[in-house]
Amino acid sequence: MPELPEVEAARRALSPVMDGARFTAVLARRPDLRIPFPRDFISRLVGETVRAVERRGKYLLATLSSGETLIMHLGMSGSIRVTPGSSEAAAGPHDHVVFQMSSGATITFNDPRRFGFMTLIERHARHATLSRLGLEPLGTDFDAAALARACRGKKTSLKVALLDQRVVAGLGNIYASEALHRAHLSPRRKASTIASRAGAPRDSALRLTRAIKKVLNEAIARRANSNDRFRVYDREGARCRARGCTGMITRIVQAGRSTFFCPVCQR
Repeated sequence: MPELPEVEAARRALSPVMDGARFTAVLARRPDLRIPFPRDFISRLVGETVRAVERRGKYLLATLSSGETLIMHLGMSGSIRVTPGSSEAAAGPHDHVVFQMSSGATITFNDPRRFGFMTLIERHARHATLSRLGLEPLGTDFDAAALARACRGKKTSLKVALLDQRVVAGLGNIYASEALHRAHLSPRRKASTIASRAGAPRDSALRLTRAIKKVLNEAIARRANSNDRFRVYDREGARCRARGCTGMITRIVQAGRSTFFCPVCQR
């Protein structure tokens, strides 16, 4: 499933060809993805200019000259392809939405499982999901104090807390596991243990905040798609890569999701 780094990579690919460009044509090859397209979806886009493409958590937001915002979510299997000129002849079976831009680019939304979605929110409207998102982990407001406050008193495991988008926006299963390994913290420990009773950050909160930022920034900068880039994720039974550690990577299931960690160096 695309997580924050993949969505940020999509934003950086879209921004040069969408910012300041106009929708000259929009093709929706089906009436819905995970949810139906909004009323008059195509006519509300064609002719409008994109003011800016931004990211909020795992969501892509394109603000339009009409005052509306196009919200895009990649779901489990979605991806965005940017090509120069028209690519109608090369359309694949899972290319569900195509944008032709005045910049000369064609933007294709591909989603085999159709768990992604696109919608439009009107001027001043609030999207229910976006309004509940926590802090951006790469933002200046996200620090050990903020993470400790969000985890204060939580009885759930630290890994499950990190997957709560109200705690950290955009962090998913892969990079939560990776960050916990970097911070040498067990995914099974209670989330509340990184904060004092008063909500002040402990050293573990500082280590985890730094690790989250590091793994996300590294993933955004990295272009390789090999699983070899992961230290723990999908490496069950492999030797731990932490310096001096003799542990083996273990897999457990938490809240229906696979968690990979080293039981020796993560406490």
